[in-house]
Amino acid sequence: MHRKLPFAVATAVLVAVPFVRAQSPAATPTPEIAGLPPAASAAAASIDPEKIRAHVRFLSLDLLEGRGPGQRGGELAAEYIATQFALAGLEPAGDGGSYFQRVPLVAVHTVEEKTKFSFVPATGQPVDLAYGTEIVSKDQTGQATAVIDAPIVFVGYGIHAPEYNWDDYAGVDLKGKIALVIVNEPPSNDERFFKGKALTYYGRWTYKYEEAARRGAVGVLLIHRTDLASYGWDVVRNSQATEKSYLEGDPTATLRAAAWIQHDVAQRLLKLAGLGDLDKAIDQAGRPGAFHAVELPVRLHGQIESRVRRYVSSNVVGRVPGESAANQAVLYTAHYDHLGIDSNAKGDNIYNGAADNGTGCGILLELARVFAQSSVRPPHAVYFSAVTAEEQGLLGSQYLGEHPPIPASQIALDLNFDMLLPVGIPRSVSLGGAERIDFWPTVQTVAKAFDLELEPDPTPGAGSYYRSDHFSLARVGIPAFSIDQGDLFEGHTAAWGRHQNVDYDEHHYHQPSDEYRADWDFRGNAKLARFGVALGWLASGQPKSVEWLPGDEFEVARKASRAQ
Repeated sequence: MHRKLPFAVATAVLVAVPFVRAQSPAATPTPEIAGLPPAASAAAASIDPEKIRAHVRFLSLDLLEGRGPGQRGGELAAEYIATQFALAGLEPAGDGGSYFQRVPLVAVHTVEEKTKFSFVPATGQPVDLAYGTEIVSKDQTGQATAVIDAPIVFVGYGIHAPEYNWDDYAGVDLKGKIALVIVNEPPSNDERFFKGKALTYYGRWTYKYEEAARRGAVGVLLIHRTDLASYGWDVVRNSQATEKSYLEGDPTATLRAAAWIQHDVAQRLLKLAGLGDLDKAIDQAGRPGAFHAVELPVRLHGQIESRVRRYVSSNVVGRVPGESAANQAVLYTAHYDHLGIDSNAKGDNIYNGAADNGTGCGILLELARVFAQSSVRPPHAVYFSAVTAEEQGLLGSQYLGEHPPIPASQIALDLNFDMLLPVGIPRSVSLGGAERIDFWPTVQTVAKAFDLELEPDPTPGAGSYYRSDHFSLARVGIPAFSIDQGDLFEGHTAAWGRHQNVDYDEHHYHQPSDEYRADWDFRGNAKLARFGVALGWLASGQPKSVEWLPGDEFEVARKASRAQ
């Protein structure tokens, strides 16, 4: 049963210090770390797990209706976070002297029964495609109707990567055309070529859409093959069956048909074009020098009908001034949005998002409090941002990266917190991406001091670095990574820790059952918050700003930000 609170009570909660279950425990000592001043150690030690609990409890109440962006519950969450920033003593760092950075969004829902696609060969009969089972699509432009009649160009993996001497678009003009693209990236065991087995951003489907849009394409047909995508067609279909949001006016979201097609449908297309076996074509496209883009003697005809709504959500941004005005700020981020309410579901239809990402928000708010109330200011300014629309595709953090509170070149580091299960005290962390910056030796030292083993990414081919909000900051050059707990917890085996994550993923992730539990142990969240205090303070106090290692894919963006 969902418990509702009267609005007057909710308003009182928003402006009050959060409910705390019990008297706060004594401060947990911070380990001695070279370069970390006593005031920073004291600030870290004052992190209170029960305050984190209180924030998570409130943010995951049914009252907040799943914190959907642009909806009543999302606005309540943003107001709550801004109020906590104010109570802690943070300065506003949003629009017009407020805590809020307005994020304009457009939501698109494809009307499946009115949307039609077909392949039309130069000779022969058109081939109609069944929406949902053979093709799914979104019109990124936010228009109600799109009519498409365009030639199809097979561009292999659809990658332009000068650093790997790779250009699938060589000699091709895509303006007004449809790009047929393979998901993922060329296979490699060589770390110097698309980072070997680790997925780079070139392999993400989002990159395929963006690159084609930059080249003037009106649409993309992404070829789905389960082994290359790492998930089945049902995942694609289900994700496209719901409303999808885009940043209003995003120059990289201009496709009239951002589509996926089934493997067998792509095979049918290549047969129509006289190009033979699809899997052989995929193999050829992955070999250096073996592939050249080709325009097919087939056009895509389509009519896409969409329900469109435009709305505004907000990032919440606060600031703690530093001792120096020099340009070496630190940024902490966590997304506060979740999936809202499923009005068509029976029974419990509120996606409370207690772990995802009430926990990250609770940590962010406690970090803000201890920095703001420290007896000594940090070396440089520290910014805190609870971002919106992460579940819609990292849109709030994308907007923050494109419109930072200070120039991106003046931000030394972003530390992000996302979905940290409160199941115990961690003895290991996963910090994917931290090894790519010159701050890595410090990260290793601090992790050792906190008795945290550094676990490598267990699934490098999944491209997890590109799926959380830190990526939006990395794209504009800011060194960034997320602090995630690993599998080791005090008093338990690694197998136990893995089981906790698997159980959550299978039974609670993006489900209404992701609800606050009174038996959760927030001491682990507090430990990772203290770890984050130490890292941020040390990054702020370095004699020079944090940088990407030479040759990293984000080094160019960092240099470009400095040139602005």
